[in-house]
Amino acid sequence: MDKDTFFQVKTTLNVKGKLLDLSSPLVMGILNITPDSFYAGSRLDKKEEILKRVENFITEGVDVIDIGAYSSRPGAEDVSAQEEMGRLLPVITAIKESFPETILSVDTFRGSVAEAAIGAGAHIINDISGGELDDEMFATVAKLQVPYVLMHMKGTPKNMTSLTQYDDLFGELMEYFSSKINHLKALGVKDIILDPGFGFAKNTEQNYYLLSRINEMRILGGPVLVGISRKTMIWKTLGIKPEEALNGTTVLNVLALQNGASILRVHDVMQAKECIKLLEVYNRNKDFL
Repeated sequence: MDKDTFFQVKTTLNVKGKLLDLSSPLVMGILNITPDSFYAGSRLDKKEEILKRVENFITEGVDVIDIGAYSSRPGAEDVSAQEEMGRLLPVITAIKESFPETILSVDTFRGSVAEAAIGAGAHIINDISGGELDDEMFATVAKLQVPYVLMHMKGTPKNMTSLTQYDDLFGELMEYFSSKINHLKALGVKDIILDPGFGFAKNTEQNYYLLSRINEMRILGGPVLVGISRKTMIWKTLGIKPEEALNGTTVLNVLALQNGASILRVHDVMQAKECIKLLEVYNRNKDFL
């Protein structure tokens, strides 16, 4: 049981027969193979650059690498499924050949792309749309029996910034997750990770409000993933650029961990791992006297 609650929170994920332990928070490293990611420092397009980034992530202690070939930045243009697969599959194959033990997540909202990526060697599906942009996604996840990141978003990356009106933001979020979890479980999906979707149809104030209530989401029984790395809620608030937002990211990642996050999705793996280690030492020793 969770030490602060009376509900059971899942502490393992079944990754192709191996259990991924969530008793200590994990770090998911972002691998963008798009030409237009909001953070220029994360964009990669050459095989050598990609494999070097993966090697660096592994050296820094990454737990999962999340590969995205479709930019989800606000206003992003559409990319065909064929082009998305054309970017993704060779990268997954190359990583599996060079680093076969690496756990890979595929960042896509298309069931066909997800299925092809899992077939190529990926392990987890990370869907920004929660099944809203492809009616076949939930059935695909159930068929593949892989962990699924269920994120909250309204609209699409192209129009989501205009869809930030809520009567009760947290209540609507919880209702959204409850309904979709029930649907997924009815299909036989066992490992569901919850992502509040920071910046996806939420403004800055709403993002900070949700950050303060992460722990309450755990009543749904799934681990919570937080992806706030170098986002506008940091750099616009501070009046800086995404390239200058590492310190702010670190501060908010600590808050996310203190509020119950189980997975941090980040551009900067080493710094996130250090957050986790220091916070765990603090928690072990805060009652020492």
